[in-house]
Amino acid sequence: MNNNNQKAEGITWISPQSLIQLRLQANQLPLDSGKIHAKQGGAYLSSFKGRGMEFDESRIYQAGDDIRNMDWRVTARTGTAHTKVFREERERPILLWLDLNDSMMFATRNKFKSVIAAEVATLIAWSAAKNNDRIGGLIFSTDEHVEIKPRRGKTAVLDFIGRCTKHRAWSTKKAANKRAAAEITSDKVTAVSRLRSVTHPGSLIFMISDFRDMNEKAFAHIANIARNNDIIMVSISDPIEHDLPVSGTYKLTDGVKELQIQTSSNKTRDKYHQRYLDHQNQLERFCRQHRIHLVNIATNDNTLDKLRDGLGVTGRSNKTQYRSAQQ
Repeated sequence: MNNNNQKAEGITWISPQSLIQLRLQANQLPLDSGKIHAKQGGAYLSSFKGRGMEFDESRIYQAGDDIRNMDWRVTARTGTAHTKVFREERERPILLWLDLNDSMMFATRNKFKSVIAAEVATLIAWSAAKNNDRIGGLIFSTDEHVEIKPRRGKTAVLDFIGRCTKHRAWSTKKAANKRAAAEITSDKVTAVSRLRSVTHPGSLIFMISDFRDMNEKAFAHIANIARNNDIIMVSISDPIEHDLPVSGTYKLTDGVKELQIQTSSNKTRDKYHQRYLDHQNQLERFCRQHRIHLVNIATNDNTLDKLRDGLGVTGRSNKTQYRSAQQ
């Protein structure tokens, strides 16, 4: 991050002051999981459920469920293994898994994916603080992993903002920081593994990333975490990652080197778009399979509106209304 380039603030990097100011907007994002209905895998709406003290419902047993929560009466009556699901504890920890890898330092519209990711994480943190939830998480890139133990209150949010904006990812010079895809993939596996080691059952976890360079091992860790926790994946993307622009010659730069791309071939553009669809479909299938909520935000979207829509929240502030679980 170049602190002398104030014009780039909020575009290629973000200041603590900008994130602190999101506190008022966070009032429009109530994290009352008894009322929020989030889109699960992009297919349907479902209330968050956690592992707490109050019984909520029984459902069909899934591999990895705690056998101590088996509902033997329903199992005997139906002939199919069922397990009990409990209402979340009132003060469940909220963990923020924030990806600041090189692929997040990119955009062709509005602002970098990393800036939007930081805004999303901060909006959630402010909302959680208002709900008296404990806030913690993991902020990571190839250069640095920062683990934050869950704590309550305004101080916890300010600590998260400070650690986020001071992270090495914003200041590392790209010319001396070239990363192979294999190294980034390994880094994300490590980040998910660390998240798994610090997560306690019943947590609400927001994973904020573009989810690029994720391998089977990383997804396996996430699947294990999802067995006893609620996970919301917030996938950040740029429009050019969906489709190449119309026929022409375009320049891309990382601030050091320039690259020219030709988009005159329909076949090339179709193949490029199909690769994006394959990645998106894989992510959605994984989320449906493991009861993970998925929210998609593009760099040219209104971040707060898309986050509210993805969580099924409509209305404003004190008169907030919530979508029904049935549409």
